[in-house]
Amino acid sequence: MNIQPCVFIVDDDYAVRDGLGLVLETAGFTCQAFESAEHFLHAYCPAQIGCLLLDVNMPGLSGFELQAELIRLDMRLPIIFLTAYGDIPMSVRAIKAGAVDFLTKPVPAQLLIERIQAALQQEVQRREQLLAEQAAYRRINDLTPREMEVMSLVVASYSNKEIARQLGISYRTIEVHRSRIMSKTGAPNLLELAQLYEACGLTPESKLK
Repeated sequence: MNIQPCVFIVDDDYAVRDGLGLVLETAGFTCQAFESAEHFLHAYCPAQIGCLLLDVNMPGLSGFELQAELIRLDMRLPIIFLTAYGDIPMSVRAIKAGAVDFLTKPVPAQLLIERIQAALQQEVQRREQLLAEQAAYRRINDLTPREMEVMSLVVASYSNKEIARQLGISYRTIEVHRSRIMSKTGAPNLLELAQLYEACGLTPESKLK
């Protein structure tokens, strides 16, 4: 990933925004602060890797409403809620909706830094996995339905003879399909072909019919 992860601070209290920004920038984080959920939504680019430090009670959209809006927009940004008025039902609601943490102000600086580091690390890994899946899908995108069918059996370690019998086509036709599959995907061997198949989230055939 070439983009520097950013910590987005959304809190209507200027002193909180300023204090959090100072602590996090001193710890080496890149930060952006917003006084409202609306301002954040207007400025945020989904391609930006980051973590959201989000207050619960704010004028306009609340923290929970912003969380719901991000879910609706399919913006999967890890959220750490920070509130001075938290309780167990609120924390359960936040976590069930996908927040990675729910902390009560004031938060010890070291604890906050550790939680942010963990959230950013998980987000970077998620983005890398997503990019790998997208790259894998591009490599198999040109395969025909029949080639996909043959591929699922090839990566399950079935022989050409077994695949031909299963699909009711000739051994020679299976050889042609396998050659085209390797050529289109760019896989140099069956091991990488199987890894590519798995990277797409696909499951090889477990048995022949």
